[in-house]
Amino acid sequence: MRYSRVYIESVGYELAPIVVTSTELENRLKPMYDALHIAPGQLEALTGIRERRWWKPGTPVSQGAIAAAEKALQGRDIAPQDIGALVYAGVCREHFEPATACQVAAALGIQGNAAIYDISNACLGVLNGVLDIANRIELGQIRAGLVVACESSREINEIMIKRMLDKPSMELFTTSLATLTGGSGAVAVLLTDGSFTPSRRPRLLGGVNLAEPQHHALCRWGLTAESPENHVPYMKTDAVAVMKYGVELGKRTWESFMSELELTPDRINKVICHQVGEAHQKLILQTIGVSPDKDFTTFEFLGNMGTVSLPVTAAIAKERDILLPGDIVGFLGIGSGLNCLMLGIQW
Repeated sequence: MRYSRVYIESVGYELAPIVVTSTELENRLKPMYDALHIAPGQLEALTGIRERRWWKPGTPVSQGAIAAAEKALQGRDIAPQDIGALVYAGVCREHFEPATACQVAAALGIQGNAAIYDISNACLGVLNGVLDIANRIELGQIRAGLVVACESSREINEIMIKRMLDKPSMELFTTSLATLTGGSGAVAVLLTDGSFTPSRRPRLLGGVNLAEPQHHALCRWGLTAESPENHVPYMKTDAVAVMKYGVELGKRTWESFMSELELTPDRINKVICHQVGEAHQKLILQTIGVSPDKDFTTFEFLGNMGTVSLPVTAAIAKERDILLPGDIVGFLGIGSGLNCLMLGIQW
């Protein structure tokens, strides 16, 4: 995938307001920790995550996505009628139907000759949405498009904490550890053909994706039928296998990424990875041969926000002058499935 006329006009984000520390979660799980003789502090020690954020109870995900989109459009000379496509790419959705994108578009005044739809691909959703919009722009079908997402980890965490307290076991603790890393937030990525303003903005160079769907059962979030009348959400992750096979897939994708964009590791100035946790971050960087000095992380205080983690991290890096004009930046996404998608951006 190569692009010549696709620009990242802006990235808007909204962080959930309630800070939840790893210590707070472990205090709630104290009866299980005591029963299984687990020492306090394991959650942060194993993941590097000190805190994450939750939305207030009952907050609709469309609300976060709308807020992020309004920030992305703020100060831009781009009207709702200029948006040719709006894609909602979060794992969390408002309803099974209609598309959550419709609720976001209605709030923003986007209608008429515009494609409005949802896509889903675990933690890669926003990056896949970026490619969908980029393809439309590169083909000359639209001048501008929005990718939005909002993730909420409160509900699944509450359910899993109750389950761990009701039936404590080391197996349940191990397969639920990834759930406890979840954070909440929203993001909106505005892409254009560069015709709205002469000012400099990041340009999408291209990307590569590889898939190993034989590993689709390693991480699952869905509904289980406890009875015909009661479907309850669950999440289960084989974290060790996800890391092993995910990093292997990441290495092959990185090599293909370097070849496709005719780059070498030394020409990559910065990388932004999907924010899983400390162990994953260190291993993937070591495996692909990129110095930690080129990386920027947010998992320590935001946790794993799913589809919004990577773009929010990039936006914060820009705010802190980590990403500088002219930098070649790699967006490195790995999602359950397993799928891997890497994009190159010239900042």
